[in-house]
Amino acid sequence: LPYDPTRDFAPLSNVINFPNILVVNPHLPAKNLAELVALARAKPGQLSFATSGIGSTNHLTGVVFQSLEKVRINFVPYKGGGPAVTDLMGGHVDTLFATMPSVVPFVKSGKLRALVVTDNKRWAALPDVPSAKEAGVASLLVITWNGVLAPAGLPEAIVAKLNADIVAVANQADTKERMKAQAAEVATTTPGEFATMLRNDFAKWSKVIKEAGLRAE
Repeated sequence: LPYDPTRDFAPLSNVINFPNILVVNPHLPAKNLAELVALARAKPGQLSFATSGIGSTNHLTGVVFQSLEKVRINFVPYKGGGPAVTDLMGGHVDTLFATMPSVVPFVKSGKLRALVVTDNKRWAALPDVPSAKEAGVASLLVITWNGVLAPAGLPEAIVAKLNADIVAVANQADTKERMKAQAAEVATTTPGEFATMLRNDFAKWSKVIKEAGLRAE
């Protein structure tokens, strides 16, 4: 990137969090994560994992999963999550680590089968889907967040005012309910806490990218 995400912005607040969720085409003979891992090991390099692009969070989640479970996965990059989900439902690819809000309706309708949520707890939007810990992959923790940033150098008084307003609006009961309906949770922070989140995520994913030898495309 032509900028440093950890230094070239003024973090105001995180707003919502949501996990990734491992979904498969219903015709795939894997009813749970253990069966999917067994299938991947029986057919190394043959199981196709859609991604919304090289370096996307669902791609990187797949990289972590591959490393944890010692399986070989055939990653299939798409130009965005929408086309990836469409091809997964059409049976052109086998599975996908999707952002949870993007696939909840398809899981509920039976068009996709969900195997695990990348969090240490179950989520209310799909309460029957096991957490990573329950599925035996406690280290597979990937939480996507949406927050608000401002230009670097913003006066502290304005940062504090904007943070207070964001936190107040996000934590209103109706906002929380709207987010919950979309499989997200309100999770506001102080500017300092959000800055720490940025630095930690940048370090975490930089390590994954370097260890996997990934290159931007």
